[in-house]
Amino acid sequence: MSRYYFEREVRTPNSEVFLIIDDEKQIGRIDLHFTPSMVHGTLVVIESVTQEEIEDIIEVVDEELVMPAEMAREDFIVSVFQGREAGVYSDEDFEEEREEEKEERERRPGEF
Repeated sequence: MSRYYFEREVRTPNSEVFLIIDDEKQIGRIDLHFTPSMVHGTLVVIESVTQEEIEDIIEVVDEELVMPAEMAREDFIVSVFQGREAGVYSDEDFEEEREEEKEERERRPGEF
């Protein structure tokens, strides 16, 4: 049994996004994009993940997420990025800023 747990965040007809959990801690995420002949992955892991662990994660992703999708494939290509999370942003994060800009424009008509 794998030591990694995958939690699906998003699914579309041709792609999926999973958080990668190890010992109840998020250590990364994998974005998978399925084409007619290949599967492309973008793996993002935290700084403390070793090269050996990266290779293990890729193998487990292939076994548990890619192969069960039963898509014919010639190759599974994975780009790996390693670092720290700088944040997660959504429209709500910028809503207050947009409101302030709108109010400023309304106070100064004719200026751009």
